[in-house]
Amino acid sequence: MGTQESDERTDTTAAGGTGRRALLGAAVLGAGGTVLGLGGTARAAEVRPGTSRRAGGRGLKGLPVPTVIGHRGASGYRPEHTFGAYDLALDLGADIVEAGDLVPTRDGHLVCRHEPEIGGTTDVADHPEFAGRKRTKQLDGVSVTGWFTEDFTLAELKRLRAVERIPANRPHNTLYDGRWGIPAFEEVLRWQDEQTRRRGKQVWIYPELKHPTYFRKLGLGTEELLARLLRKHGKDRRNSPVVIQSFEPTSIRRMSRLVGNPLAVLLSGANSRPWDFVESGDPRRVADLVTPKGLEEIASYAQGIGPTLDLVIPRDAAGNLTEPTALVRDAHRAGLILHPYTMRNENPFLPADFRRGGDPDAYGDVFGAFRAYFATGIDGVFTDHPDTALLAREDFVNG
Repeated sequence: MGTQESDERTDTTAAGGTGRRALLGAAVLGAGGTVLGLGGTARAAEVRPGTSRRAGGRGLKGLPVPTVIGHRGASGYRPEHTFGAYDLALDLGADIVEAGDLVPTRDGHLVCRHEPEIGGTTDVADHPEFAGRKRTKQLDGVSVTGWFTEDFTLAELKRLRAVERIPANRPHNTLYDGRWGIPAFEEVLRWQDEQTRRRGKQVWIYPELKHPTYFRKLGLGTEELLARLLRKHGKDRRNSPVVIQSFEPTSIRRMSRLVGNPLAVLLSGANSRPWDFVESGDPRRVADLVTPKGLEEIASYAQGIGPTLDLVIPRDAAGNLTEPTALVRDAHRAGLILHPYTMRNENPFLPADFRRGGDPDAYGDVFGAFRAYFATGIDGVFTDHPDTALLAREDFVNG
């Protein structure tokens, strides 16, 4: 997750998309559908939040609601997108791990980095042999200077080590700088199988396709690369434990034709435009996509959305939470699940009314913030601190 991570597939027609939506919608909202209340709240009709939906249920039906998704692993405690962060997310009890913001290498492998520019998440600047790889590029209309994964082979990237991306907020994470390397996504798929065996329960992952239009113009179609890997590992089916997400709706639509996996469209600020829309001349903004009409269109090829939390509860000019929007209600009516992003414990990332003190690495009233967001009826949340989210869910379920 970022800001603006073969088989008998289901039919890729509109009817097929509805079938996949019905499967995931029933899984998340309960077999009886939703009961909609005031203020955009929603509850599973037959399932209490925070509990398994149905004894013996398959796939997402076995996950609690609200679902706790470890954002890039347990990135509040370890450098993000490392096996250390992924392992810890499971140790702390995350229901799903966002194992993979997927970006390609020059030789066509997918690796897990927050962005293709890796100067802030690896020690590449300390490698004199790669000094000549530093470039300035236009990434989705923004000038970015640094080192980019598409200029390296996988073998070259394997010589680098991961470092903490936001040390000012997480100085404790710098203790682990250099401890882990960059995971290839195929390694993540094998890790998922190993962890499932070791832990005796299915491990779910939630990879994100980053900047697919940018990479397609470079001749690196990341959707096809991902679909090929999922088919190779038998994880391209509608009940496979891999949920795919992207900020570009056309990328998710393309994935719906390639695999049967559950799919989610990520949504940034209301006034922003997905980059694929910019490139194609589509004038719509996110504000158009979160209308009932826009949500119905998304539901024709995807099963969920990942909105920024501000689309669920906006903030006022001072940064305080206001009143919930109708997004939860409207998305549920369209048959979509909502997994907003991103809850973090540190003050700068919380709404102003939940901050405590001014230290950038100090924790605020995150339990209060979780309570406000859970009360809207969201189906889950991305969080850098899965243990905090689990305690918050317990508080919410127990009243």
